Amino acid sequence: MAQVPQTFLDALAVRTWCGLALAAVGRARAEIDAINVYPVADGDTGTNLYLTLESAATAVEAVFAGYGTGAGEPSLADAAHAMAHGALIGARGNSGTILAQLLRGMAQVLADDTGRETPHIDGAGLRLALRRAADSARQAVAHPVEGTVLTVASAAAEAAEGAEGDCGTVARAAYEGARTALAATPEQLAVLGRAGVVDAGGQGLVAVLGALVEAFTGEAVRETPTAPEAVSGGHARVEPVSDAASDADPCADRSDARGPAYEVIYLLEADDPAVARLRARLDALGDSLVVVGGDGLWNVHVHVDDAGAAVEAGVEAGRPYRIRITHFGLGDAHTGGERLPRERAQRAVVAVVPGEGLAGLYSEAGATTVLARPGEPPASGELVQALRRAHAREVVLLPNDAELRHTAAAAAEQARTEGIRVALIPTRSAVQGIAALAVHEPERRFDEDVVQMTAAAGATRYAEVVVAEHESWTTAGICQAGDVLGLIDGDVAVIGPEVTATAATVLDRMLQAGGELVTLVVGDEAPESIAEHLEARVRESYLAVDTVVYRGGRQGTLLLIGVE
Repeated sequence: MAQVPQTFLDALAVRTWCGLALAAVGRARAEIDAINVYPVADGDTGTNLYLTLESAATAVEAVFAGYGTGAGEPSLADAAHAMAHGALIGARGNSGTILAQLLRGMAQVLADDTGRETPHIDGAGLRLALRRAADSARQAVAHPVEGTVLTVASAAAEAAEGAEGDCGTVARAAYEGARTALAATPEQLAVLGRAGVVDAGGQGLVAVLGALVEAFTGEAVRETPTAPEAVSGGHARVEPVSDAASDADPCADRSDARGPAYEVIYLLEADDPAVARLRARLDALGDSLVVVGGDGLWNVHVHVDDAGAAVEAGVEAGRPYRIRITHFGLGDAHTGGERLPRERAQRAVVAVVPGEGLAGLYSEAGATTVLARPGEPPASGELVQALRRAHAREVVLLPNDAELRHTAAAAAEQARTEGIRVALIPTRSAVQGIAALAVHEPERRFDEDVVQMTAAAGATRYAEVVVAEHESWTTAGICQAGDVLGLIDGDVAVIGPEVTATAATVLDRMLQAGGELVTLVVGDEAPESIAEHLEARVRESYLAVDTVVYRGGRQGTLLLIGVE
């Protein structure tokens, strides 16, 4: 990505910054993971920051791609909103969730709250954005603790406020202020002082601010070391603060005590009053509570002993999805036990699925799943995490979407560098993945198993029934907004006025070429009687053809059809 020094912040600068920040955190990821001791020493802060930034950068790139060649560029508001939204939906862990709120706070200034079109902002605007970022992140944390990324963010904002000049000058001041604050974190948080490290989340933020400097000046900043003595020039002596100071705050250093057993994270669709009630309930259930977002979409993070209660609280507040529950387990700093390594399985399957219903089906079949919401495809980092989570020597990856081919290939290549043998089967629909999973036999030789799964997927024709959002040219003619479209193997084959009749026409066309098994995956928004109607049609018109029906939940399409 070209780096052109500039004195103001516009959409292109946001794009450049996101790319540089992703690269910077990527370089420091392992080092940041290694010094992660607070709030839980689970060694994933760098990884969580990387995945959060990857989601933000992907969203910004998608906005630019949407304009196409010669169609101009997105506005600063477009890029800022995309960055914040991407970070919000992709946020991982405590650190990633706080970073998402920092970016959201900046976006609120960059996008101009008044709604006035702003092509760019100057140094004064950047100062305001950094202050809004620090304040909003602190407000999102139930019990802010000093010596963490919140302290580093506040110091960056304060340093920026004292700088006069263009965006490059302000960004460099913020970066230097953050570095200085990072060096002092071991003196503020006992667990850091005892470990002889700086705060992991704060170091990640310093890397992100360093990328901001580079985006404006074109000059790379010096890398920030993890040892506090190195940060301050080798003369500082780290003295652990007393435990009494920690006891003053309910979320202060708890790494020597037994803490909650689970990390619960989910996206939540809910209004502001419901979220306020949710905060109070989750605060009573556990600690490390961070709730970020707004405008009806939130990312919720909390550490609890009762994971079910945390999820139920989300259900009462609105609609939680992308629910991730991590058991800290034996050997984690929370439990104080000795880590017992789990033996790797020989083989596993990782699959991308479009709805909660299919996620359950795939999980019951033994697959590790990655949920893809409509318009929110998983990034390669999320797939790499799933490949690691499968904890197997050999993994079969089912992307279940033609658009994910390159993303899945990148994830597979990354996993191979880590010693995992990965076979990517180019499934283009979840029904092809179901067919592949049905013939999966872990006891077979890996190559033979992959061949059989690939053959089963390739022998499965797939279709989907959706509603057109706008007028468009298709391979079946011109459709109008609200028309029902039947797509067979990715191409529009049928345009109709009604869902069930269109689905029946699609099914007839598919069965004209033969078939022994019809798979129907019904979405939540499909007519209730559609599965019964199609089952009856197959039973009456096609002898010796069986039908199986699954409920897909909110999968983005009304109906998925597979014929094999």
